[in-house]
Amino acid sequence: MPTEHSSTVPRHRDLIASIKETADKLERDEATRGDLKILDRALRELRYAFKVFKPYRRNRKVTVFGSARTEPEHPAYIQSVEFGRQMVEQGWMVLTGAGGGIMEGAHVGAGKEMSMGVNIMLPFEQEANYVINNDEKLVHLKYFFTRKLLFVKEVHAVALFPGGFGTQDELFETLTLVQTGKRDIMPIVCIDEPGGEYWSKWLDYVESQLLDSQWISPEDLSLFRITDDCQMAVDEVMNFYSIYNSMRYVQGKLVMRLHTEPDDEFIERLNDEFGDIVESGRIEKTEAHRLEADDAHLQDLPRLTFQFDRKGIGRLRQMIDLINESFEPEILAENSNA
Repeated sequence: MPTEHSSTVPRHRDLIASIKETADKLERDEATRGDLKILDRALRELRYAFKVFKPYRRNRKVTVFGSARTEPEHPAYIQSVEFGRQMVEQGWMVLTGAGGGIMEGAHVGAGKEMSMGVNIMLPFEQEANYVINNDEKLVHLKYFFTRKLLFVKEVHAVALFPGGFGTQDELFETLTLVQTGKRDIMPIVCIDEPGGEYWSKWLDYVESQLLDSQWISPEDLSLFRITDDCQMAVDEVMNFYSIYNSMRYVQGKLVMRLHTEPDDEFIERLNDEFGDIVESGRIEKTEAHRLEADDAHLQDLPRLTFQFDRKGIGRLRQMIDLINESFEPEILAENSNA
């Protein structure tokens, strides 16, 4: 988990002082009333949202995106209900935009106790669905940008069902954040209705227009999965965390936490196959660094560390996939819910 998740206020009075100092500078800058209103509302929204999410930071969560216009009898809605139900069976919580359609379906499957919502206030369409409405785990937001931050900051996976401009926006936003390293790698799975072609046709566009034009790299296609099978979508999320746990940077080096320690032969294989993303030195086994003390719940996990070039994110995802695929099935099953 990101280190700020386990921080306490007394340790960060310097940051609070910096926020106050920035506010004072706004007066000296003679900021316009309109600018001040945006900053004030955004800060208040995020403060309250962080307060709501804080008790659930250790809970694995998946964000579900999709059209608010999808009717309950639609196959995609039914698929979203099943996905929400299966993720809760794995112990995960389900975060959505709290509206109708796919968002409602995912919450129906998850149930109120395991649902969280970040509702956007619009003059049309967007009203909190009946599952999450008036729940303490629901946050109402004015700005899309604060809402979008929460969708990726507070979760460990993203699932997308067919939808309109908003769904496409959220997918490309999430892919951009992961591809550029602004958000740690996580599973991104695009789920069609059974036999549906929404995402397969989207992939045709991505390959013919983006990949063939060399505006993305072939390995960038490793950052997401497409399926019309709900069980495969759940497996994609769970398998990602079967051996891999999390990552962070310590003194410039990437530290990857694992549930199971690889043997020396496998470390050699990683160096042979992924040396292209190692800026200098080698991929090595290591123990928890003293600067990871604020992640106390992860202290005993085995670790790999190396000087990552911070550019080959798609290759890093391929490396994580290889690590997850290279252990016995019983070990994967044992670790996937850890």
